[in-house]
Amino acid sequence: MRVRLPKCLVSFCLGSAVAFSAAGVHAQSAIALKSGESTELPNVIWVINCVSIVVGSPQIEILDGPAELALTLKEGILIARRQNCAKPVQGWTVVATAKDVKEPIQGKLTYRIKLKTKIGDRQEAHVYNVSLFP
Repeated sequence: MRVRLPKCLVSFCLGSAVAFSAAGVHAQSAIALKSGESTELPNVIWVINCVSIVVGSPQIEILDGPAELALTLKEGILIARRQNCAKPVQGWTVVATAKDVKEPIQGKLTYRIKLKTKIGDRQEAHVYNVSLFP
């Protein structure tokens, strides 16, 4: 026996599913720093079966942001928590540093991480609202 649903009900259900699944995708984070301060941003790790597949060092590129904000990568042994890995792997931490801030600045930081893996080139982007203070 086959059950037929009205087209409007099917459209409503599919539309609701798409709307609710995309609700958290555009969330942004904020950074507030005084001149000379630094903060750590998300780690750069790419693993499969809890084994790092990164070949070489990643590159960081600021696509948009205040000139007084610098980003660097700090290499280290990290735990891939999002992948539920117990064993530490090689990774990097993104460090944001405010330099020579003369007056308060509000802006948006957009940066991209490029890395080479055993299965090809990968990239990820992050966006932050930034407040810098002298």
